[in-house]
Amino acid sequence: MPVVAGVDLGGTAINYTFLNPQEEFLIEGLFEHPALSREGPNVCLQQIEDGLHIAINTVGLTIDDVVVIGLDTPGPASSSGVLSARGSTNFVHAHWAGYDIREQLAKKLGKPVTYLNDGNAGALWGHFNLFAGGKKATSVSAIVGTGLGGGVIVEGQVIKGRAGFGGELGHVMIPWQSIGAIAGMDAPVCNCGRTGDLESLCSLTAIGRSLLPFFLKQNPGHDLASAGDPVRAAKLVRGLAERGDAMCREIFRVQAQAMGLFFDEMVNIFDPDALIVGGGAIETGREFQDWFLAEVRSGMPVQRLEQADIPMFVMPNGDTAGSRGAALEALRLARESGLA
Repeated sequence: MPVVAGVDLGGTAINYTFLNPQEEFLIEGLFEHPALSREGPNVCLQQIEDGLHIAINTVGLTIDDVVVIGLDTPGPASSSGVLSARGSTNFVHAHWAGYDIREQLAKKLGKPVTYLNDGNAGALWGHFNLFAGGKKATSVSAIVGTGLGGGVIVEGQVIKGRAGFGGELGHVMIPWQSIGAIAGMDAPVCNCGRTGDLESLCSLTAIGRSLLPFFLKQNPGHDLASAGDPVRAAKLVRGLAERGDAMCREIFRVQAQAMGLFFDEMVNIFDPDALIVGGGAIETGREFQDWFLAEVRSGMPVQRLEQADIPMFVMPNGDTAGSRGAALEALRLARESGLA
């Protein structure tokens, strides 16, 4: 039976799934294998191959049944899968700089390989889950984690752009000064160097760098004031917010309103069928998710009646979104090539 594979390569682990021509996923949850990416490309690609063999055996198939492999990775890369010559957080070994991971994996495995960045892969899965293929639908996804990724899907196709930077939504500028709760805060700075883009306010990094220090100045007696390490303190904010802590809720309200400003811009450009929110910030209980989405919507300046009721959803199966999106991209190529 021909299937395609989805391979989500992270900094520490590789996650796998398989998809048949009937668009049925053969692995339900996480299936992980160590990435060892810090040891360089040769070691990491061998890990990908080893894990692929283990994973395919668990679903009762062989590697010969895999006709196309879909790969996604974090960090900056070209649309064809050439990693940034500047390196990245997840690919620190010197030999990763400028490495064509898609081409080299295809050579190693002897099979066609498609490539997406992890944000676009997650966005493709979120879109497919809503629209079951969604050939005529458009969606915009924002995925909040350490940074902010996402993607734009138009009629079921990922918008990559000429150089692969289409859908780099975290670096879209927003009118952050309009968020009243952070009046007087220094301009938030993103890792990319921009001031006031979405990621500079809506990410775990933004909590530790800008939002938490600002709100702790107003709440010096808060328990997080004595947490020490800012990174550790930032990771505690979501749990406290979910439990109703007033200051931490306000931090997430600011993030939601920043996302609302961003989505408002996307609606004016794409007029999408759905807006999708994913990532660790929203992988919480239903009550917190509903509250967060309501705050996102309240942050969208309603310019037209037609925009007021645009559907907004939480991305499901967040841990497997990358591998599933990569598999969907692989299935597209398999169909175009007559392999599935």
